[in-house]
Amino acid sequence: MVIEGEVEPRVILTAPLSLEEESNDADYRAPNLLQRILSLFSSVRPGSDLTRIQLPPLFNLPKSQLQCYGETVYCINNDMLSKCGKGENSLERLKSVVGWSISTLRPLMFGVVPYNPILGETHHVSRASLNVLLEQVSHHPPVTALHATDEKENIEMIWCHNPVPKFYGTKIETAVHGKKELRLLNKQENYVMNSPKLVIKLLPYPGVDWIGNVTIKCEESDLQANLYYQGASFLSNKGYRSIKGKIFVTSTSKTICEINGHWDRSVTTKDITTGKVNEIYNAKESLSGMKTPIVKDPKVVMPSESTVVWAEVSQSILTRNWDKAKQSKAIIEEKEREFAKERKSKSEIWIPKHFRVSYSKELGWESTPNERWVPQAPIIVPT
Repeated sequence: MVIEGEVEPRVILTAPLSLEEESNDADYRAPNLLQRILSLFSSVRPGSDLTRIQLPPLFNLPKSQLQCYGETVYCINNDMLSKCGKGENSLERLKSVVGWSISTLRPLMFGVVPYNPILGETHHVSRASLNVLLEQVSHHPPVTALHATDEKENIEMIWCHNPVPKFYGTKIETAVHGKKELRLLNKQENYVMNSPKLVIKLLPYPGVDWIGNVTIKCEESDLQANLYYQGASFLSNKGYRSIKGKIFVTSTSKTICEINGHWDRSVTTKDITTGKVNEIYNAKESLSGMKTPIVKDPKVVMPSESTVVWAEVSQSILTRNWDKAKQSKAIIEEKEREFAKERKSKSEIWIPKHFRVSYSKELGWESTPNERWVPQAPIIVPT
């Protein structure tokens, strides 16, 4: 845990989510919550949408969902992102993009979830020349927009995420709607991808996993990667956290490489013609020893910054002062409801500060950043 500055605004920063073998934060331990979780959902019908359920702080990580999204981009031990644009050809670049995409999946702790961001909440962090900005552009339904740019490496990312969690008796399944775009500007290549589902198993064995199909497509190179994330079966851990897939030519469906491995360990590609095997992702190298962000310039941290909005709640969770955490969280949620009522009474439509947002049944939620480049942030990741 890092507490930066005694002057306003107060900022609470915690260690990034890392491999399960490591302690994610020396000051935070998730309580044993299985029995309480089962009790919490005992009155919830299977198939119910959980986005409107307000969880007590006992069930929260000391960080917002915006921080969790942002950490997958700016918190990594090796620079996999810049490697994406340095491949000698389009196939090598796609392999690097696949490896980077896998690195954005992090093992999550069972029984706790991040805060549901309030409308207009932001998160702005820099790592070297990479600048990352997120904004909560809708509250109901929850929609998060992300824009990240690296002018040195000529890389741009635009994401728009709409998580929809539902309860299915023995598990909670969250479909993460929306697309991620990774643009290699020097190569004039745009990689479009989706996200796997997040599945929280309650019975018979509690656990958290990423499951489902992911497509990574580059129209400019006519190449595509299809990945399948497999979880444990109902009574067995066989295939747990495994990845299988292939890279192929989109127009002809000709397979070039096979993809195999485990997203929390190692993933390799195998050339169909030569049989050559290359490691494209090593979880231990990428996610071990990641550094906690720090505040470089507290005076310019925005009041809407996640680490400011939830500072009192996070501090109370870290010190296990559950009564104060509950009170602080209730104040934030009540203000959110009051602002929503006020906007409704005035027939006002919320306009995001950093993005233009649209929705259609065909494409879902999409976001476009207002600025070409993301500026340097007052919160940085030490390098």
